[in-house]
Amino acid sequence: MPILRTLFCTLLVGILGIPPSNAYANETTWQALQEGGLVILMRHALAPGIGDPAGFELSQCDTQRNLSAQGRAQAEAIGRSFRDRDVPIALVYSSRWCRALETAELMALGRVESTPWLDSFFRQRSERDDRTQAAREHIAAWQGPGNLLLVTHQVNITALTGGGVSSGEMIVVRPTGDSFQVVGRLNDK
Repeated sequence: MPILRTLFCTLLVGILGIPPSNAYANETTWQALQEGGLVILMRHALAPGIGDPAGFELSQCDTQRNLSAQGRAQAEAIGRSFRDRDVPIALVYSSRWCRALETAELMALGRVESTPWLDSFFRQRSERDDRTQAAREHIAAWQGPGNLLLVTHQVNITALTGGGVSSGEMIVVRPTGDSFQVVGRLNDK
């Protein structure tokens, strides 16, 4: 089926001159992930709002901005896409925020390990450099086998890549020495 989709997209471009939205780019990225050795930077699934409410407590999910029903369904669907495409996931790290942890757990791609270096610094801008550097070091060190999935927040991904991401969107990168190169983006659109 992926080969047929790729051929169809190529035909659309070649015959009609119509570039497919992002189906071809997504397919190329999925194929790269099947080979392993990559790192997936994922923003948590849909959690309506911005930041966290006043009184936020990291240890209490009911004080945080959490996934909506649509966000939970989105996380489950993304996990199914990984399993349906036989994408090997070796390790899953998540921010300690409940919306990121729940996203990673609902994807059901392996044991989820929470870590502070993926925590949001939306309200703690002074943490930006340290968390970004720690994430860069983990990305640069990744060699596989399989892929490394990092579920985090928009501010973290922007600090790493210079670009934003929507809820549930992923930027796939290849470690290159002490840095990384962007392979592609994946989203459910």
